[in-house]
Amino acid sequence: MISIIIPTFNEVDFIGPLIRHLRDSGGEHVADIIVVDAGSTDDTVAVARELNAQVVMSPQKGRAVQMNLGADMAKGDVLYFVHADSLPPSSFVTDIVEEVSQGYEIGCFRFCFRSKKVMLKFNAYCTRFDRIMCRGGDQTLFITQQLFRNLGGYQNDFVIMEDYDLIIRARKVAKFKIIPKDVSVSARKYDDNGYLRVNLANFTIFMLYFMGFSQQTLVRTYKRMIHHPKL
Repeated sequence: MISIIIPTFNEVDFIGPLIRHLRDSGGEHVADIIVVDAGSTDDTVAVARELNAQVVMSPQKGRAVQMNLGADMAKGDVLYFVHADSLPPSSFVTDIVEEVSQGYEIGCFRFCFRSKKVMLKFNAYCTRFDRIMCRGGDQTLFITQQLFRNLGGYQNDFVIMEDYDLIIRARKVAKFKIIPKDVSVSARKYDDNGYLRVNLANFTIFMLYFMGFSQQTLVRTYKRMIHHPKL
């Protein structure tokens, strides 16, 4: 059984279609859909409750904290972390179950943007490569409960790069799988900031992270470079 965990903050435009899609596609193989909200001021929580998702209120905003809270509530033996503006392929349950049965305790999908912009197709193409720079939370992430517990989950003090950190730690002890199917992702960050600015910000933060800079420095730098209301 799979537990789906969705961290949210003001995601009313996306949360309803996502929950419906997950229920329609996952069926009886989905143990629970857990929406962990960090104080949305729109109707995100109301919509999630109307659709019978389990809603958990986080005392602080931050995907790492929110996803750990969701994992603590999860009943499934596999955890599946999904961003609110991402739509996994309809076959996500069978895809994940198949890979776990093959010994892959952690993995992700590739992604494609819901946009006709040519340059974004290049970014999406790169997600097929098994390189840490090509990873990211928008691709969604599945991990067995056991491995997640053994790793201690996400690091609660991480505000940014939390997925990279978890994947790096996990790959030291487990096999990682990139499932060759696409998650459909909103291009809102690129629409709001422009292609070159977002890519420059992403590259800068990636390099600063691996150079050992603090989370405070990473977040401060990212906010200076692009508009990101979720941070």
